[in-house]
Amino acid sequence: MRVGVMTGGGDCPGLNAVIRGLVRKVERGYGGEVVGFLDGWRGVIEDDTVALTIDSCRGILPRGGTILGTSRTTPHRTEGGIAAARDTLARHGVDGLVVIGGEGTLSSALDLYRLDPVGFPVVGVPKTIDNDISCTEMTFGFQTAVEIATDAIDRLHTTAESHDRVMVVEVMGRHVGHIATWAGIAGGATMTLVPEHPFDIDAVCEALRRRHERGKWASIVVVAEGAVPVPGTLQIPEPTRDEFGHMRLGGIGSIVAQEIEARTGFETRVTVLGHVQRGGTPSAYDRVIATWFGVAAAELAHDGAFGQMVALQNGEVGRVAIADAVAELKTVGPRLWSVASEFFA
Repeated sequence: MRVGVMTGGGDCPGLNAVIRGLVRKVERGYGGEVVGFLDGWRGVIEDDTVALTIDSCRGILPRGGTILGTSRTTPHRTEGGIAAARDTLARHGVDGLVVIGGEGTLSSALDLYRLDPVGFPVVGVPKTIDNDISCTEMTFGFQTAVEIATDAIDRLHTTAESHDRVMVVEVMGRHVGHIATWAGIAGGATMTLVPEHPFDIDAVCEALRRRHERGKWASIVVVAEGAVPVPGTLQIPEPTRDEFGHMRLGGIGSIVAQEIEARTGFETRVTVLGHVQRGGTPSAYDRVIATWFGVAAAELAHDGAFGQMVALQNGEVGRVAIADAVAELKTVGPRLWSVASEFFA
């Protein structure tokens, strides 16, 4: 048994734990070998590999990032990429390729699996701090990001109270607001703005005024980077896109902060957490889930369950079709949002 593994898209706490779990199960459980492909699909296309063993993976469990490197390269966007990737897998005798990635990386893997007449033997592992992949209750990296954001909010509370300020905290969340919602609840935010619920800046400011009238002179507003205003209520610049077509977000926190100060007269500051949310050592929870995912991915590859993805459901790690997992983004549910909104000013 020979298994390949790659990490694609943005980095995420817990990636190395997945790799370690996969290698342990393949080598010790099945007597097989693992080939690591460097920098995502680029390594598969260009045949850039490294042998992964239990010994070479010692000490990587608590490390952030990915020892394999990552990129947003895909075979479909590279001239001759599909044929080159297929040749690489054949050359190394790869029986199954474990693809660790988010919605974009897994969608590419699905397209390759569906190729006619012979698709790629891919197995998926869901990875994203945004927690936006369907069919799994949690993606590893999310809990770490929430803890980082919550810690920042806790620290900003004290400085906001010392200076009688409104503090706007911008967190990651391109299309969904899971990080913002969870961190907002955990950090006792005054208001949380997410992509799923367009905000009215007048309503936000009015809520802050009412809060301050009651003598609450410090407020925290958590804003997901993908939050958008109700159409016609606030003009924001059109986002640019990178070479892969992804929107370059960020900046909505500054816009919201400027509008709050201009409309209320309350001194307002903004903190953009940015990439600090997905860097550094993973939490204990993410280490456990990522390890479990890695072992389960080895089992899928061993069983020839290609086109499948490991997923956390009802407290157990099972298998779902990648097609179902990427069919639509998992948004913040109405019940959790109602809990968060109970505490809005």
